[in-house]
Amino acid sequence: MGLLSPDHIADSLGALEGWSLDGKAITKSFTFQDFPGAVLFVSALVPGAEDAAHHPDIEIHYRRVTLRYTTHDEGGLTQKDLDGAAMANAVAASLPHLEEFGDG
Repeated sequence: MGLLSPDHIADSLGALEGWSLDGKAITKSFTFQDFPGAVLFVSALVPGAEDAAHHPDIEIHYRRVTLRYTTHDEGGLTQKDLDGAAMANAVAASLPHLEEFGDG
């Protein structure tokens, strides 16, 4: 898998609601009603991340979860990262505890 071009990244981020470029990674914060909702979201990410053999860096701050995707062994963004971000958006949209989709 190769690194994505800046143009490809910019075009792809336009289709990934709430994600932004942060150096050599893409990030997004999700805010939930409570801590159990945040943990439920993180738990729901596990099957897709395991299936793809690609995992985000995750921070949990009470009810806010921040995901960061980058392909460490490639030194930047690959299609795996965009696919992971799309999967995370789909998981978040399927959960009942989502308070605000995107930064919050």
